[in-house]
Parts: sequence; C-alpha cells; structure tokens
Amino acid sequence: MEDLSVYLKPTYYIDYDTPSVSKLSKKIVASHSEEKARAIFNFVRDKIPYTPYSPFYLPEHYPASRTLERGEGFCVQKAVLLAALTRAHGIPARLVFADIRNYSISPKLWNMMKTDIFAFHGYNELYIDGRWIKVTPTFDTDMCQRLDLKLVEFDGHNPAIFHSNDLNGRLHIEYINDHGHFADLPFETVVNGFRSAYTEDMIKRWMESSLQPEKEF
Repeated sequence: MEDLSVYLKPTYYIDYDTPSVSKLSKKIVASHSEEKARAIFNFVRDKIPYTPYSPFYLPEHYPASRTLERGEGFCVQKAVLLAALTRAHGIPARLVFADIRNYSISPKLWNMMKTDIFAFHGYNELYIDGRWIKVTPTFDTDMCQRLDLKLVEFDGHNPAIFHSNDLNGRLHIEYINDHGHFADLPFETVVNGFRSAYTEDMIKRWMESSLQPEKEF
C-alpha cells in the first residue's frame, strides 16, 4: 500500500492550514451538492481566472493563500491551490508537471515567447476511488468560451486534462514531455525549468508583463 500521508500534509505552498484557505474549502463544499473534489475543481477552474502574466519568479508568488488574494493565476499556481483545497478535505493531492505544445497560442504570447512550448505546465493528480486521477483546472469557462476551446470538465472520478483539439477541430494541446509528480511544489526545479526553456530576454519580458495592468491574451 502506498503511503498517502505525504499527499495530505500542509506545506509552505500548499498552505491549507491558512485560515483563508481552510475557510474557503469548507465554504465550497458546503454550498455545492456535487462531490467535494468536483466542487473544488470547478471553483479553482472558474473563480480563479487563468492568466499567463502572473508573477512567477519568487517563492512567495506560489502559496495557495497568495493565489486566493491575487484572484488569478497561471497553471502552476492554480494547481497548488487545488492541492490545498482538496487536501483540506482529506483528499490526497499531488502536483504533476509536463511540457506541452499549445497550437492555439495567441499572437501576443507568441511575440513574447517566440515558441508555442510551455515548459513545466502544472496540473494535479487526486487520489480517488483507489487510484490517482489527472485533472487540469487551468483554463476557466469564460476563457474557453471566448477562444472556442473545449472546456475541461471533471466528473469527480475520471481524468480531466486538456483536449487535443478545440471546438472547431483545430489542434490545441499536445503533451510532449512528462516531468513526474511531486508531493510539494519543487520551486527551484520549476523556475530553473523555465530558465532552461526560455531565453533570458523572454524571461525578462515575462517578468515585466506580470507587473503591467494589461492582462489581455
């Protein structure tokens, strides 16, 4: 039997012992008739809008409580929040990382990144029904509707990751490299992965973009 205790503990990043996170987790579950994991997934997906311009370069940019305060985040930050909210209800959760290709990258992001590869995309595995299930709460419903993307929907029991095609049948997401799973956010590994994948100029522009009020894709 796998020891799941490490996937239930609070950490600096997965800080469900912080009052704001623990109270919210209870509120989400209490106000929804659906299953706990599904209710929490839907909250993180839709109530914390996705932005690729969220600050990413310091440890304090990643705790679940900080993402709640900010009210938005990119994939890794949203995955950390999901892990915190589910662990608060006794659902083992861990972080998973993969490099993905986004065929639907916007012109603005392409001009900044000069690539459609997103290094160290962060998502989750939840331990439900005696097995680990991959879930991706990254793209919110409003964004998907605006960009004609297929919404990732989680039924509480089956995997829910990015679709390979959008609503118009065009290529969307391709998983190209798996970096494995972690009980806590491996901050140095992730940020060093960003720095290895992107040029210093791109990292500088990304950091500058995260300080701007303009959040459009």
